[in-house]
Amino acid sequence: DDYRSCHNKCIFCFIDQMPKGMRETLYFKDDDSRLSFLQGNYVTLTNMSDHDLDRIIKYHLSPINVSFQTMNPELRCKMLNNRFAGEALKKVDKLYRAGITMNGQIVLCKGINDGKELEFSIQKLMEYIPVLESVSVVPVGLSRYREGLYPLEPFEKEDACQVIDLIEGFQKICMEQHGIHFVQASDEWYILAERELPPEENYLQLENGVGMMRLLLTEFEDAMMQRKEKGMDHLSRSREVSMVTGRLAYPYILRMAQQMEQQIGGLKIHVYEIINYFFGERITVSGLLTGGDIKQQLSGKELGEVLLLPENILRSGEDVFLDDVRIPELEKALQVKIDIVKSSGYDFVSTVLGE
Repeated sequence: DDYRSCHNKCIFCFIDQMPKGMRETLYFKDDDSRLSFLQGNYVTLTNMSDHDLDRIIKYHLSPINVSFQTMNPELRCKMLNNRFAGEALKKVDKLYRAGITMNGQIVLCKGINDGKELEFSIQKLMEYIPVLESVSVVPVGLSRYREGLYPLEPFEKEDACQVIDLIEGFQKICMEQHGIHFVQASDEWYILAERELPPEENYLQLENGVGMMRLLLTEFEDAMMQRKEKGMDHLSRSREVSMVTGRLAYPYILRMAQQMEQQIGGLKIHVYEIINYFFGERITVSGLLTGGDIKQQLSGKELGEVLLLPENILRSGEDVFLDDVRIPELEKALQVKIDIVKSSGYDFVSTVLGE
């Protein structure tokens, strides 16, 4: 049967912030508990029937990933634009009693579910430990296509510092009481606040922008150490490559590239930060970059023998960008071979070196 689509009108929904004229599949809002189990998608529970809930419990389908946003029922109705959204939280109690493992997410909106509301939500969610294993807090993504939508403001450095301080305060409490950090701030908060990323062992979730940068750096350092221990400090021939990334990851990717150049003789890497003009400059993740922006901003640049792109920039299993530009088209426009870098630090090193 068909995937179950979402009937909410969430004030933070990114799909509502998409321009017209893109491929049809990009406008599908899924809220299917089966996809939550199979692929890790987050569900609001508002589109889940009692039959769905009973089936999850009967077959013990876990984990289920829940998009909480807030534990204040009234506020949740407002944020999801669904009068049943607050009542849907009672389904969490049923999953909890049945021992169905859950993970949670809160999309934080400035002045709405942050501050005291976030504090309240975390306190309430702690009551579901250990069945609820973790909760991640991510900032709302704001594209330039928000005409007629709920007025939301971007978070600034000071806001990010306050969010991290609140979360890290709860992490200490959870560690003392339950032996886990439980609540996690996404990488974007730390980058916005200009703070060092936490160590890898602090993370319970490694997905959706949470802990991914720390994992990448850890794997990269390990790969470079392995090469050093094997005495592989030089290339058999000189190699010049280029790579692109979004504004969010740029400082880290640049640092990694510079370390490789210093450690491995004969290697030259050009790292280019691509500004997201398609969705708007507030969108800083590499996964939402388009072929058109890359083509425009790399025109006339030094690209070396190969241009490296992160795999999350393309549709899964295909060679197409969000704006329907394809790899061969981009290769032709820039006159350079394109290769894809998988999302691990080990693949980063081996692909840069052409191994």
